[in-house]
Amino acid sequence: MRWFTCTPVPFGGGPDFFARDSGLLSRGFRQIGIDSMAVMPGTRKPEDEADLIRTDHRNLVDPGWWKGHRLDGVVLYAWGKPGFRKVAQAIRDSGTTLVLNQDSSGIISPLCGLRAWINEQCTLAGGGTSFQGSAAAVVNILKGLSLGLVRTDPLRAVHLKYGHFIAALHPSAVENYTRLCRIYGGEALARRVVLVPHAVAPHLTYGESSPPKQRRVIAIGRWDDSIQKRPALLTEVIGRLLSEDTDLDADIVGNRTEQIDAWHSSLPAAIARRVLIHGKLMHGEIQNLLSRASVYYCPSAYESFNIAAAEALCCGCSVVSADTATMASFGWFASGHSGTLAQTDDTDGHLDALESELALWRDGGRNPADISKKWTGILHADKVAASVIALAKHTQ
Repeated sequence: MRWFTCTPVPFGGGPDFFARDSGLLSRGFRQIGIDSMAVMPGTRKPEDEADLIRTDHRNLVDPGWWKGHRLDGVVLYAWGKPGFRKVAQAIRDSGTTLVLNQDSSGIISPLCGLRAWINEQCTLAGGGTSFQGSAAAVVNILKGLSLGLVRTDPLRAVHLKYGHFIAALHPSAVENYTRLCRIYGGEALARRVVLVPHAVAPHLTYGESSPPKQRRVIAIGRWDDSIQKRPALLTEVIGRLLSEDTDLDADIVGNRTEQIDAWHSSLPAAIARRVLIHGKLMHGEIQNLLSRASVYYCPSAYESFNIAAAEALCCGCSVVSADTATMASFGWFASGHSGTLAQTDDTDGHLDALESELALWRDGGRNPADISKKWTGILHADKVAASVIALAKHTQ
């Protein structure tokens, strides 16, 4: 059996690429004994791994090129974008089973539900907290209600119809894509929507040999993204949390910013020494931090999935985030004694959720081995790959 993964964008092909998304799923196929390569356009780079195929874009839209690889299936990471529909068509026309990965919450069109879609557009533009953000939201809403409905949506529908399966990342995304595909192509297309989460590397786990959990909260993100990752909310919540809980420590991982460094310098010494600002770390270093942390905190305004949260769950952490439609993956992540969602998306709401979650850890309401066992059984790359193979049997 032979399955490829493909990303029609010329990203780097080094170890970071194979630590997540299409690169990691390709490794997951190999882990369960299936011949697999990852495919990307562009010229081969020195850091590219051996199991990456670089090719010209013209080959990606050529059914003959795909057919020449004698494939049983391809998982295409193209976001359902209209501009990549010809890649999907070529794979489908080659006679290969095609799974279309949708890295999205599914609220991608006014057809998904007008109110939810407008709310998401406002969130993506910064929540209307500035004139520029409000203006951007208005422009995006007007485009979506005009050009989006007459051009983008029909072309996206064409793209999605090429897939034997339309893979959504979490249960809420499955619901959203099912609703959208029902409009695009009736029940026949809606039935193609399935749950296939992003994969997590198999070494990320928690077991008997792992260090004991500490009273630590960890946050991981691109902290120069003030709109999505909300570092201002992060620092306010962590500052208040540690001032009220003198036995708690915090790890902040991700690119350092002047704002975060200035905030850390302004903290009282008794709090500052309990907040470790790590900057960007290698994957193995992050694993060590996740193994000792109890709670993963995500202050983001929106996430399609949040791989860092999935990795934290596999390492026995519970999760805390906002309870909003734009953070719907966390409704799944927090299920089954794995986390707490904030009742209000503000400092007080996030603080209350963190305090409640830490109290559950203190009172024995959280078990890191149980959390890890549940989520590694769903999210590890070999398990995701096996779920894709199981789905593909329905096309035979």
